[in-house]
Amino acid sequence: MKMILILLLFMVPCYVSGPRPAEAADLYTVIHDDVMNQTGNAQLADWMPQAILYAASVYNVDPILICALIKEETRYQLGAVSSAGAIGPMQLMPDTAASLGVDPYNPLENILGGTSYIATELNKYASCGDYAATYAIAAYGCGSAAVDRYWGVPPYPEIQHAIQVISQFYGELATATQY
Repeated sequence: MKMILILLLFMVPCYVSGPRPAEAADLYTVIHDDVMNQTGNAQLADWMPQAILYAASVYNVDPILICALIKEETRYQLGAVSSAGAIGPMQLMPDTAASLGVDPYNPLENILGGTSYIATELNKYASCGDYAATYAIAAYGCGSAAVDRYWGVPPYPEIQHAIQVISQFYGELATATQY
């Protein structure tokens, strides 16, 4: 009887959650399709998911978060350079890239460096509970010194907007994968 109860306890979550909807797709496909929709570049759409999934596995970061960051920062454009001097798909500043030991103009190194950077910020703010990812994203955009100074998200409109957009993109991508 005890064994049956244990088996039932393990089976209930599977039954309650039910099968995945037919429209749910794997991470690679969702990222591929999103890159393709944003850029129209089939070669980039084949490469980008591999780079994101690789960086996610190296630094133990949610690949959907990486994808949402890149999408908000550059819409997956490898050669993007901002007016402030941020470089590549994850918009690394030259000093940040140098401190991470990556070439910001090399797309894979840029993604690895950006993922390493967000992983550091996620670890730094891990004790902030539900706000950890929000603070990490804010720190990614304006530096952890500003987040620490304001004890949270700084009152910078561009950072507040970026957090909203990244959250929206994250939700869309997560829903597509039933992640």
